[in-house]
Amino acid sequence: KALFCATFSCNTVIHHCLSLALTGFILLTAGFCCSASRGVTLHCHLLRKKVGVELPPICSDVRQKQRLSIDTLPPEVKAPFPSDPIIPLRTKTTKEFQEDMERAVQSGDWREVREFYLTTFDSFIEINAAFKREANGSFNTIDDSGVNAKFVNTVYDALLSTPQDIQKSVLKGIINSLLREWKGPRTKDDLRAYFILVQNPQYSSTSTYVIYAHLLRQIAALSEADHHFLVHWLKKLSARRFRQLVERLLQFISTRLFPAEPDELPPLAKCSWWIPSATKVLSLFNAANSVSSPPIMPFTDFYNITLEHIDFMEEYRTWQNYGNSNRFSFCQFPFILSTVVKKAIIQKDSEQQMISQARQSLVSKVSRRQRVDMNLLFLNIKVRRAQLLSDSLDELTRKRCDLKKKLRVTFVGEEWFLLLVRQIFHTDYGMFTYMKDSRCHWFSSWKCDNYSEFQLVGTLMGLAVYNSIALDIHFPLYCYRKLLTPPTVPCDQNALVGMATATLDDLQQIMPELAHGLGELLSYEGNVEEDFYLTFQVFQEEMGVVKSYNLKPGGDKIPVTKQNRKEYVQLYVDFLLNKSIYKQFAAFYHGFHSVCASDALMLLRPEEVEMLVCGSPELDMSALQKAAQYEGYSKTDTTVRCFWDVVLAFPLELQKKLLHFATGSDRVPVGGMADLNFKISKIDVPTDWLPISHTCFNQICLPPYRTRKELKHKLTIAISNAEGFGLE
Repeated sequence: KALFCATFSCNTVIHHCLSLALTGFILLTAGFCCSASRGVTLHCHLLRKKVGVELPPICSDVRQKQRLSIDTLPPEVKAPFPSDPIIPLRTKTTKEFQEDMERAVQSGDWREVREFYLTTFDSFIEINAAFKREANGSFNTIDDSGVNAKFVNTVYDALLSTPQDIQKSVLKGIINSLLREWKGPRTKDDLRAYFILVQNPQYSSTSTYVIYAHLLRQIAALSEADHHFLVHWLKKLSARRFRQLVERLLQFISTRLFPAEPDELPPLAKCSWWIPSATKVLSLFNAANSVSSPPIMPFTDFYNITLEHIDFMEEYRTWQNYGNSNRFSFCQFPFILSTVVKKAIIQKDSEQQMISQARQSLVSKVSRRQRVDMNLLFLNIKVRRAQLLSDSLDELTRKRCDLKKKLRVTFVGEEWFLLLVRQIFHTDYGMFTYMKDSRCHWFSSWKCDNYSEFQLVGTLMGLAVYNSIALDIHFPLYCYRKLLTPPTVPCDQNALVGMATATLDDLQQIMPELAHGLGELLSYEGNVEEDFYLTFQVFQEEMGVVKSYNLKPGGDKIPVTKQNRKEYVQLYVDFLLNKSIYKQFAAFYHGFHSVCASDALMLLRPEEVEMLVCGSPELDMSALQKAAQYEGYSKTDTTVRCFWDVVLAFPLELQKKLLHFATGSDRVPVGGMADLNFKISKIDVPTDWLPISHTCFNQICLPPYRTRKELKHKLTIAISNAEGFGLE
């Protein structure tokens, strides 16, 4: 049976073709081909004169050096909302629809159900009539979409189990609705219709992608105000349905990039707007997730792993070079890029800067007819154990111009990163304070004339990121947020850095007991001034001496009252996390950015910076086994087979100890176990010896143990007593 529909050209939508068709100016012919495996395939052909208006391009609003999720659009899209039209009264309830479905399934008579779907999806007005809780209620708030979510879910859950002709009629109705509603300013009822249509489960099939793409295009082209409403409506969806919609969008992007069959979708060149549209709509879901507390799903679930296989450096260059143009780049939407991609971009960007520097150095030497030393391609550090900290500081200061080169440390028999971190963070050294309650380190507030050692720590962290080394350090997440404030070093040398907005929740990460006390102050019902007897002056111990600081001018004479206690808490938190340690953190900030001076840092969340520095806590020993290399052993040798039998059976705590024993950290670098270059070597010593490790090479050396029991006993002793023993 022939069905009439409108055509969707990849470049043009003939938005008034329905009215033209009624007067005989054009003939639209369409056919639906369906099968159990392929679903519904839509073929649309325009047989006569192509009449229409070019769709406005999606405003990509490329964020050069910005991190925004929701787009702004041309002024004509932001026209004031017209009055909502009168919506016809539809009285069918969820229960009545379910009863209709049950009768249809039992009797095989689908007429009533068919009529419901045919009517409901015929236009935006009918969609509102069916699913709006009150047909002509306004519901003009971000807090309430006015949609009967239970009824929407019931209708969509039943749709895929209806006969194919009903499913095709829904798609036909959506086509007509999208064409009819394209022109003119949007009403809140239009937004409701988009909100309902984007939840349609039929879009999981590639055969419906043409329709899905045009729906996404229209949603992406809405105004910023419209997007604001949609974000808050989306966050009210159940976690399960929210995740389904996110996964559907990610799959759409992946399939558009890499279709299973060459002819499965229209040519990419003719549908270049598909991916930008889908990514913009996905950004609305990401924004909804971000404003939800707690988030609906982990931010890592927005990563599209497929993008690890595209030319992401080309995406990065596009993002850098084209300001507010219409050139789309995935870097405009960093939430979709995995940490693996972001790390690779940072490394390649730094490598290109290093190559440029090395080329200049080579040209300079050749022009002066000097001998070229290939060591100039590396950051060569030579340190002595007895003068570990001073040598490291001197070397890094002297070779500041070489920090972007690959690291090469001359340090006989020992691991520079591991030992340096241990010394710097030792409590006796005084640079950092270990917070027992939160099990993290924080900056000491003592004042001195030279903060170069804090700069050394920042440089060390930058080198770790650049050289794919996971450091065994424990900063709170707020520290990494400060590192990204701002994400690139300001041109103005006097500009403040690291002054991230601090809240009581941030203090909770570091000093939970103090944060709890300040929380009680905020909620205290009694007389704050008389019972707490506080002023806007605080006291801090520095190197055994208690010093006082005013939180505001004349603070020692300003009592804390119920009226000003919020200001007191805010100033106190800002003092502790920003002002009291400003010089220390500023040196640390500049040290880190002296190595990782890349615009790519704008793509990162604080959690991702932490992952780049410290690695991932998720261990996969089977992956480590697959990637392991051998020296003196083969993977079939008895000792090696016993080793893996033991390690794979270890509890997580012992697996972490093994990783720390072999690499200096119990976390995995971004990119997985394969990036460790883990090696098992044979050492020709008696079997009563314990295993030893070379953490600088991620190498463990095993005597030729003959039994599983013997290996397990010796290995457990070694990894459980690794501090200062068995490490080289």
